[in-house]
Amino acid sequence: MELLKTLLEQNQLMSLFLVIALGYAIGALNFRGFSLGVGAVLFVGLAAGTLAPKAAPPGLIGSLGLVMFLYGIGIQYGKNFFAGLSGVGRKYNFLALGALIVASGIAWVAAYIFNLPAGYLAGMFAGAGTSTATLQAAMEAAGNNNPAVGYSVAYPFGVIGPILCMYVAILLLKPRIEAPSGTGLDLSEVVVRNPEAIGRTIGEVGAVLPPGIKVIAVRQQHVNMVPRPNIIIEEGNVLGIVADNKEGLEKALKFLGEASPGSIAKDRKDLDYVRLFASKPSVVGSRLSDLRVPSGAEYSILHVRRGDADLLPSPDLILEFGDRVGMLLNRANLAIFRTYFGDSIKGTTEFSYVSVGIGMVLGVILGLISFPMPGLGSMKLGLAGGPLLVSLILGKLGRTGGMVWTMPVSANLTLRNFGLTIFLAQVGMTSGEKFVMTVQQTGFLFLGVSAAILLGIVLTTLICGHLMHIPFDDLLGITAGVTGNPAITAYAAKQVPTDRPDIGYAMIFPGATIIKIIIAQIIIALGGN
Repeated sequence: MELLKTLLEQNQLMSLFLVIALGYAIGALNFRGFSLGVGAVLFVGLAAGTLAPKAAPPGLIGSLGLVMFLYGIGIQYGKNFFAGLSGVGRKYNFLALGALIVASGIAWVAAYIFNLPAGYLAGMFAGAGTSTATLQAAMEAAGNNNPAVGYSVAYPFGVIGPILCMYVAILLLKPRIEAPSGTGLDLSEVVVRNPEAIGRTIGEVGAVLPPGIKVIAVRQQHVNMVPRPNIIIEEGNVLGIVADNKEGLEKALKFLGEASPGSIAKDRKDLDYVRLFASKPSVVGSRLSDLRVPSGAEYSILHVRRGDADLLPSPDLILEFGDRVGMLLNRANLAIFRTYFGDSIKGTTEFSYVSVGIGMVLGVILGLISFPMPGLGSMKLGLAGGPLLVSLILGKLGRTGGMVWTMPVSANLTLRNFGLTIFLAQVGMTSGEKFVMTVQQTGFLFLGVSAAILLGIVLTTLICGHLMHIPFDDLLGITAGVTGNPAITAYAAKQVPTDRPDIGYAMIFPGATIIKIIIAQIIIALGGN
């Protein structure tokens, strides 16, 4: 054992990657649907830190990992976050805020009754919400690693607690959630028979079709053509239409005439279907309506596939790295379009280090700025909140002039998952000795307080959301977002036949993270280290 300790302490980099490898292996173990996931890296780090305290790498490595993680989160969810600040999203975010306030109240009551140090308490609050950003903010405010100890105790509750509460809620409420009428996009061909459509232009007819319907091709005189707005529709013309909902598609078919499958698809002489990767910086960040293909080659976009979802090609849809653009065009012009869009799989895994560097610098600078808080002195967003807030704004913008802020989904996932892994490993290895000592002294007390904080978050969200008559699939998404762990989101998504839990998570998670960061600093400011 002494030989292993010496080996680990003399090779910090090796120790770091050993912790990461073992952590991921343990996190992949599944027990009846429950697994620690990347959180297992923290516990392996604690074990390594207990065995070999001097094996822990410098704190700068952990800080770098956290900034990478938060920047990727903000870039991906920026649009969802700002969309959630209006309409029904505002109500959902207020519900999440209320749940976090209740949980912080429970934490303060526990601190008063049991005389708990604020550093440990802030860590338990962060762990119950599985928020690594909050943990970093708490450690910065406390000036020590006490929050990491509380976080480590509370984290398992933060993962399994919401899943169990959702399970019980489903058993008690027995919600009936209808599956959406269709998934993805539907492509249909219809021969025009309705006198109300005959003699009108494509633009005029497109304007009266139901929402979510787009004309993507027209067949006249046995020739397939791109649907220019000024083309006049004649009786017997065939229109190719794409729809994102079954109900709208049925109304469109009824209005135009009758289905005529294969009329356009079987003739590829003039227009053929191709799918190209958007990988060129000059295209990424542009709206579909702003695309200008050289030589004026005509085309019609059927859909944009982003990740695993097909998006209806609206004029305001902004292309991102890695989008696959499905379009109709003349094969003779294929080389022109490939050059214009880039069409490189390799390009979809890369991103601009210039934009990432600038974004992270702006985030770190914002995190260093102190803001006055009446009765609390001053407070700052720190290395956690600053990069997150800046990246949310940049993710919403997408592009500023020639600077593209977004990045491919695959590259984003790699960046942030690797960053989170490094952060958890470094924090765990630094906190190992203190963790064992503290748990031996106050383990059961910490476990009880952590469970109470977690229940305050989850039960407040589920009960109040149910009383507010929020649709159950939306409510699961809100609960996943306010608690934060992706494993919770994955569980919620499996319980209902819609994608609303994923949407709710993206809408709530960024704002909830910022609120948790602020609450953790308030706990430290009022209670000391």
